[in-house]
Amino acid sequence: MRIAVVGSGIAGLASAWLLSRRHEVTLFEAGSYFGGHTHTHDVEQQGRRYRIDSGFIVHNPAHYPLLSRMFDQLGLASQPTTMSFSVHNEASGLEYNAATLDTLFCQRRNLFSPRFIGMVRDLMRFYREAPALLDLPGEGPTLGDYLAEHGYGAAFRDEHLVPMASALWSSPATQILGFPARYLAQFMANHQMLQLSDRPQWRVVRGGSSTYVQALRERWSVRERLNCAVRSIRRHAAGAEITSAAGVEHFDHVVLACHSDQALALLSDADEREQSILGAMPYQANDTVLHTDASVLPKRRKAWAAWNAWLPRDPDEACTVSYCMNLLQGIESPEPFVVTLNRTAAIDPAKVLARMQYHHPVYSHASVAAQTRKAEIQGQRNTWYAGAYWGWGFHEDGMRSAVDVAAALGVRWPVGVGAIHAVESRVEEIAA
Repeated sequence: MRIAVVGSGIAGLASAWLLSRRHEVTLFEAGSYFGGHTHTHDVEQQGRRYRIDSGFIVHNPAHYPLLSRMFDQLGLASQPTTMSFSVHNEASGLEYNAATLDTLFCQRRNLFSPRFIGMVRDLMRFYREAPALLDLPGEGPTLGDYLAEHGYGAAFRDEHLVPMASALWSSPATQILGFPARYLAQFMANHQMLQLSDRPQWRVVRGGSSTYVQALRERWSVRERLNCAVRSIRRHAAGAEITSAAGVEHFDHVVLACHSDQALALLSDADEREQSILGAMPYQANDTVLHTDASVLPKRRKAWAAWNAWLPRDPDEACTVSYCMNLLQGIESPEPFVVTLNRTAAIDPAKVLARMQYHHPVYSHASVAAQTRKAEIQGQRNTWYAGAYWGWGFHEDGMRSAVDVAAALGVRWPVGVGAIHAVESRVEEIAA
């Protein structure tokens, strides 16, 4: 069969890779590179060359089993990394790095701060109590309502949990507080984040994450259409008609591996169910800068972490995050390489290496409910939907959606179902 795959993020790459084993696949990418959030930059500083990631960074075999399996098949090397997390509060001057007791109390005065000790106490209580959310009937409360109902303090809410979730999902605090509490607990339980010890060892792709994109392209038989935006898609009884920069083409099936809002916009004949389901899963834009301005990191070097949340002086402004890529990718350089979201004005323009705009899914009770309705539109009218938005918005979710689509179109990849069931069993085991 002739199959079109629209979008070259992880869902599109994996769909094209798997489907091309049995079918004739054409991959459409509107942008100038294949990879989507898999984005590695070649940087030269003081006569040395570096490969710095700015989108997808970390994975681990336990919680990214499908992605790890693909990496193994491609023969990719990886290396351990840190997932340390810090907070800097511009208004109060508070700084801490949750990696060790020493860095947690890098400001020694916090040893005698009732507010800070209360935050730590609430953190440990949240780890104990949050798994009970998994057993709640119905949609359950929002995160904000849950924290208020259970008497969690403002310090834990505003200076730990919300900044951490904001960093994970690249979302402002107001959206995080509206996040379904049970959905957050499911994610944290699945990733073993509701425990102080025995956490998994996270890893990064050696040489930059786009190494896997290059490896896929060297091995597949796919017609690549780079800088070729799809303008519209119209379905008919025998397949789909795609209008793109390359003209009008006919395919037996089309896999929309772009974002949910993009997929809906491309369908010139979207039906009521497609509008209802895809329309309930919006995305938001995040301004992203790769730079070497260390001023956006905590003032104390001991507080520098892999993920650094910055709480603005004005509470109406959004919390932002800066990733220290030296720590994440194990890089030694005279100046730190930093990826900062939504704080461009604070960065010295002379130290900017690259500017990007990435889009991330916005989660709410409505979007989570829409996820459960995927079967209503999947495969209908020769149209398939793949994307991380069907899960928690991460690389493994995009990979899983691609494996599911490929299986439905006759390409079954070993370990797919077993790996998914293993993850689901792990969630149930932790919740129990």
